[in-house]
Amino acid sequence: MELSIQELAVLTGVTSRTLRHYDAIGLLPPSRIAANGYRHYDQGALGRLQRILLLRELGLGLPAIAAVLEQETSPAAALRSHVAWLRTEQKRMARLIVSVEKTITAEEQGEAIMAQDMFDGFDHTQYREEVEQRWGKEAYASSDAWWRAQYAAGQVGWKEQVAALNHDWITAFSSGVSPESDAAQELARRHVEWLSSVPGTPAAATTSASPGGTGGSAADVRGYVLGLAEMYVADERFVANYGGAEGAAFVRDALTAYVEREFQG
Repeated sequence: MELSIQELAVLTGVTSRTLRHYDAIGLLPPSRIAANGYRHYDQGALGRLQRILLLRELGLGLPAIAAVLEQETSPAAALRSHVAWLRTEQKRMARLIVSVEKTITAEEQGEAIMAQDMFDGFDHTQYREEVEQRWGKEAYASSDAWWRAQYAAGQVGWKEQVAALNHDWITAFSSGVSPESDAAQELARRHVEWLSSVPGTPAAATTSASPGGTGGSAADVRGYVLGLAEMYVADERFVANYGGAEGAAFVRDALTAYVEREFQG
C-alpha cells in the first residue's frame, strides 16, 4: 500500500504542510519521491507516522519523539508500550466519567455535591489494609488526614502530578534508555521526592539525614522505596500504572539503582 502526501493528509488529518515539515527535520521521510516531486508513503512510513501521532498524544515534542524513534529496537514492541499506556488512560478516563456523572446527577437534582462523591473515581482508601499491614495504622491515619485536608483543588493537583510522573516513566521506558541512565535516574529522584511528600510514610520528613532534604533517615527511605519498587512489579494494579510488566520492572530497577546510590545506611 502506498499513499500520496495528499491522500495521507486526508486519511490522517495531518496537513500536507506538517508532513513536509516532518520530512524536512528527518522525522518522517517519504518512502519515495516521484518524478513530479510528489511524496509517497508506504506501509512502513504509515506505521512510523502512527507512532509519531501516539507519542504526540503522550505529550512529547518533536525532538523527543525523534529520540524515541531513533532508539526503537522494534516497532511492534514500541506499539505494545503505547497500547499499555492507552489502556491505562482508558481506565483512568472511565473513573473520571463515573465521578463527573455523579456530580451532574447531584447538580440536576439540586443536591449538595460531596467531595467524596465528586472524587469516587479516585478511591484513595483502596490500599488501606495493605498500608496498615506494612507500615502500621498510624501511617495510614496520618496520610489519610493529610489527603482529606487537601480538599478538591489540592487533590486534583496531586493526582495530576502522579499522572505526569507515571506518563514520564512510560515515556522513558518506551524510549529504550537504561534504568541507570541520567533520564531514568532523574525520574527516580522525582519519584522519591513525591513519595516523601506524603505524611505518615517512612520516607516522610522525620530527620534531615537524607540527601536532598527528602525527609526520613537513609535506612527508612531506602527500605520503603525498595519495598514499593518490588510491589510495582508484583501487583497488577501497580503494573498497569507503568504500561505493563516490563515498564514496571524498568521503574523498579531505576528506583533500586537510585536509592542504593543515594541512601546508604
